[in-house]
Amino acid sequence: MSEKKETVSTKQERIAKNARNLPEASFTSIAYHIDMEWMYEAYQSVRKDGATGIDGETGKEYEKDLYPNLEDLLNRIKSGRYIAPPVKRAYIPKNKTEKRPIGIPTFEDKVAQKAIQMVLEPLYEEDFYDFSYGFRPGKSQHMALDRLWNEIMNMKGAYIIDLDISKYFDSIDHTLLREVLQKRVKDGIVMRMMLCSYSSGRMI
Repeated sequence: MSEKKETVSTKQERIAKNARNLPEASFTSIAYHIDMEWMYEAYQSVRKDGATGIDGETGKEYEKDLYPNLEDLLNRIKSGRYIAPPVKRAYIPKNKTEKRPIGIPTFEDKVAQKAIQMVLEPLYEEDFYDFSYGFRPGKSQHMALDRLWNEIMNMKGAYIIDLDISKYFDSIDHTLLREVLQKRVKDGIVMRMMLCSYSSGRMI
């Protein structure tokens, strides 16, 4: 009887289980989970109607040759040939007088980022504290505010410090970032993709 093929969700469960059982380990081989099924699920998770990046390609245009596009992207990721394109700059209102710059990746880069996120998320979810809410699945800013309110009420008052580190992602130390990441991930493919994606954050 042939062995039942693992789904993306069962692979993620295995990553999470290994991370939970080995809290001090740094994983050297997790990119092997990424295959065509994984890439397709990453594609499915990306918004198709979002703003286009510097190449102007929409989700619908990418879909015209979907499987060849995903296979080519997968091969470039696995071989180390993937180079994330620069991110298009756009501005959204920050308050009544200021605007905040945001970066818009190309559609393909969104798919590539999602594929790597799907590997890392189950791993790092095991490391986060339950009171961490930023950019986590199943958590939101409203839940964070509710938690903050409840904690303050239980303490019968507290100080709240609101900090905004200006241009943090423009100035973060790459060496320090690599050291932090390698505490849990030493897979060359995944590390390269994370740093490649971060470096491409230069906006034009």
